[in-house]
Amino acid sequence: MTALDDPIELLARALAQTAGLIDGAGVELAGHPTPCRSWDVGDLISHLLFDLRQFTVRAQGGQPDWSQPFERVEEEWLHAFEAGAERLVEAWRAAGDLTGTVEVPGVGALPARFPVDQQVAEFAVHAWDLARATGQSTDGLDHEVSAAALTWARGALKPEYRGEESDHHVVGPEVPAPADAPPYDRLAAFFGRDPWAGSGS
Repeated sequence: MTALDDPIELLARALAQTAGLIDGAGVELAGHPTPCRSWDVGDLISHLLFDLRQFTVRAQGGQPDWSQPFERVEEEWLHAFEAGAERLVEAWRAAGDLTGTVEVPGVGALPARFPVDQQVAEFAVHAWDLARATGQSTDGLDHEVSAAALTWARGALKPEYRGEESDHHVVGPEVPAPADAPPYDRLAAFFGRDPWAGSGS
């Protein structure tokens, strides 16, 4: 089995590289803008911590409540993220077989691994956001993670999910990307970021 065949391994790798970027983001950067529109670095990392908790609920068979805003975390980012990442991976390892398909009410049949792939994409894109916002390089980030994230997004991110933040859309219009652009820049562009316009786009 390759890494691309094991979504939990890909998720673990996406989480590990995100942790490395959080480690490189000092609290003095908390107020710096990010490519995530209205979020600064502190908001972005707080969102990632919230994601970990919500995704773990999903991995354990529950239904996360996304209606509540996340709480801003001001310190101990790395410790909190690593602990939450460990819990998330353990929850998915305990979840059982992720091969085949499952029926989702109102959606139909989806691959059983779909929520894990979605989580890989979430952390891969936000890794780019965090790197760009804090002046860290994306050159050493995991290309298999970005490839898996982009493959998932191309199949799942439908045009009706895109739009302006004022209309409560979380993903903007796709930004055209050269075929030879770095992998994480292509991923970011598909998710509506503009890697060629600088941070805060």
